[in-house]
Amino acid sequence: MCARRVLRAGLGVDTVKGPVTRRPKIERNLFSDPMPERVEPCLALLQSKPPTGDDWAFEVKWDGYRLGVHIGPGKKVRVITRGGHDWTSRFPTIAHDALEFGLDSAILDGEAVVLDERGASDFGALQKALGGRSGKRSAASAMLYAFDLLYLNGHDLRSLSLDERRAMLEDVLASQPHGSIRLGEEINTEGAPFLKLACELGLEGIIAKRRSAPYRSGRGGDWLKIKCVQSEGFVIIGYEPSTAALGGIGRLVLAARKAGKLVYVGSVGTGFSHASATALRKQMDKLVIPKPAVSLSGRRQAYRWLTPALVAEVEFRAWTDDGKLRHASFKGLREEADEASVYVLQSSEE
Repeated sequence: MCARRVLRAGLGVDTVKGPVTRRPKIERNLFSDPMPERVEPCLALLQSKPPTGDDWAFEVKWDGYRLGVHIGPGKKVRVITRGGHDWTSRFPTIAHDALEFGLDSAILDGEAVVLDERGASDFGALQKALGGRSGKRSAASAMLYAFDLLYLNGHDLRSLSLDERRAMLEDVLASQPHGSIRLGEEINTEGAPFLKLACELGLEGIIAKRRSAPYRSGRGGDWLKIKCVQSEGFVIIGYEPSTAALGGIGRLVLAARKAGKLVYVGSVGTGFSHASATALRKQMDKLVIPKPAVSLSGRRQAYRWLTPALVAEVEFRAWTDDGKLRHASFKGLREEADEASVYVLQSSEE
């Protein structure tokens, strides 16, 4: 049974329709709003616990690549990453299936994922399908879980509430129920039990969205993310070579940002497969420099230092009292196209 069905069964709920007032379907050619070339995505703000109240909807937090799927006039599809790069050729099945909706124009917002045997998203599997960081392969097996509709048949929908946009998205996706583009489901429950069950199932966390809010680009607080396990991007500033470890990597040396500078935050030595470690070692050996790019105490003569160009996605449980990652595990490299942002240290973590 897939993870989403287990979640619904465990909570005793079904997917939510909620207090939605459905709008009439928008007719084509009634009037026309200019179709944006690109929409900066609405981003979820990290919170420690779920919000409460009837104005919040809850979804599973997917672990993949954020994409905007643009369906334009003349049956032209563009698949745009969070960083604004055109990855249409790297998600051919999603691009193909977007045309099957038969829409004049649309912009879908969602997350491309590859699912594991439990039905949960697997970031490492998605990276492997794409050929790794800066790879050129296409992820034909990837699926898009669409969770918002920003534009439809000549109409800009961003000023509408989330509930109104979701109702229209459900109508659009109902015409192609078995393709690679599927609805990112809402779960009709309170946030706290939903988060608890998501964590018990080994999922990354949940997303909370304000039902009454329009679509606002950036991290404004209308969308929140609550994680079971923290996962962030850190710069790789060096590594420890090893003749015994997978791919010859004993551990990666990591840095975060603080006051505009890079600061050492510890290391990670688990989470690698032989293939991912071997590929990573090849990339790192092209970036070797004579001394570390950040200030470090102690002697680390066995390490190789790197130009801080690669961003690792690292899962971790907490911070130590001296500002280092605790129980860290490597998940993969973040692409520039996916806005490989580096974690910024807050005062509580310093």
